[in-house]
Amino acid sequence: MWLVTTFLLMAVTQTHADYPALQAVLSQKGLQKASHWATDWLQNELSKIKLPEVRGSVDIFLGSVYYVLYDMTIARCDLPEPSVAFSEGTGVSLKVNGLSLAITGHWNTEFGLIHDGGWFDLAIYTINLNTLLEFESTEEHLSIYTVTCYADVEGIQLNFHGGGSFIFQPFVESFSGKIKDMIQEKICPGFEKGIENIDKALAASDTIRLDPYVYLNVSLTDPPIVFDNGFELNVKGEFYSISSPSEPPFSPNHFNLPWQADYMLSVGMSEFCVNSAAFAYHSSGVLNITINDGMIPKVSPIHLNTSQFGILIPQLPKLYPDMEMEVVLYASDTPLISFSQTVINVNLSAAAKFYALKTDTDLIALFRLDMQYSFNAKVHIEHQLLKGVLEMKNLTILLGSSEIGKFDIAPIERMVKLAMSTFVLPKLNAQLQNGLPLPRVKGFSMINSVMSIENGFLFVVTDVNSPFDFLQSNKL
Repeated sequence: MWLVTTFLLMAVTQTHADYPALQAVLSQKGLQKASHWATDWLQNELSKIKLPEVRGSVDIFLGSVYYVLYDMTIARCDLPEPSVAFSEGTGVSLKVNGLSLAITGHWNTEFGLIHDGGWFDLAIYTINLNTLLEFESTEEHLSIYTVTCYADVEGIQLNFHGGGSFIFQPFVESFSGKIKDMIQEKICPGFEKGIENIDKALAASDTIRLDPYVYLNVSLTDPPIVFDNGFELNVKGEFYSISSPSEPPFSPNHFNLPWQADYMLSVGMSEFCVNSAAFAYHSSGVLNITINDGMIPKVSPIHLNTSQFGILIPQLPKLYPDMEMEVVLYASDTPLISFSQTVINVNLSAAAKFYALKTDTDLIALFRLDMQYSFNAKVHIEHQLLKGVLEMKNLTILLGSSEIGKFDIAPIERMVKLAMSTFVLPKLNAQLQNGLPLPRVKGFSMINSVMSIENGFLFVVTDVNSPFDFLQSNKL
């Protein structure tokens, strides 16, 4: 059942949020698909598993023959699709009926001074497993444990080859039942140990580190909720700067995820989540860029040169004639994003520091412009691509400071607006029109996705593509 947690990116940390910024629901459809993937993966992995030795003895009237079965591998597995279902208020019931295994290995026997050995074939047929798993929250992380587990093995067939197997084989019937009981007794403890390992992994994962600058806190704000047809997790969903983690000056807002059972997964994200990401990146000091003349389009009427800037600032070429310029553009405050019924609103506060270049390392400060931008974005998912259109609603520019005296900002504001409308926005909208690929999370990809923007949050309902390649190449 680790697939449930992989879907929803569970982990642990202390939480301070009143409301979750991320909500996710795995439906019965998603659970069934996860079970199918787990079956495919398990059948692929079983051939790589080395089984533990089986030791024992059998009385042959003349004394006891001690035996050991070793180097056992699974040669074949007939694993029927498990039956999985949510148990309302508890967790997940899992049933496997009719599992059969074919195992090969080697045997050694010891009877007094007589030692013998060879190889064997072991068929274990009709293994049945019936379990109930419970989900709960422990110190704000998802916890999973086994409530009940029942297992039985209908029978085994064991054939010895090589050595004195023709002598040993007649006694198989007398101890095959013992081997069957040993196998049966180990099934539930082995299953429970696997669930315990998953629980330990959940408890040990504090955060999700997205890049060198920020990490995401995905602790639970509420205990998990299990419906008869779904499993809901409410997650803090707050981003933090790695270099200077701190709480943002705003709080999470309440929203109800309108999840849909016809899709495998429903995920909702509030404004707080994306704004905490903006705050974290701003706190990390990475929202800046240095612009030189080589980055300006050749068709631009003005380039980063003091003489050319004389059209906008008459005194500049008189003070510093024909010098290259450089601009440091940075976010002066945290960008703010809001969701309002089909529209994403973006407000940016930025500053641009202009320099004249004596040399590559000797800069002359000229002036600073303070800018306020506001944009509207309409986005949707089409053919598994994020598409949309970005529109600038407002742009204002003020002179923040100047080392070259005061000058009229209006010409610069007109130039910036022209650049935005004729170059920047058309280029961005061309990319949005072509579409951006939806993100993949550890090999999972979304299909049949639908995005909706509501007041205060956005949500996506989606099916998920098979992560079988991911499952084959990772230790989970």
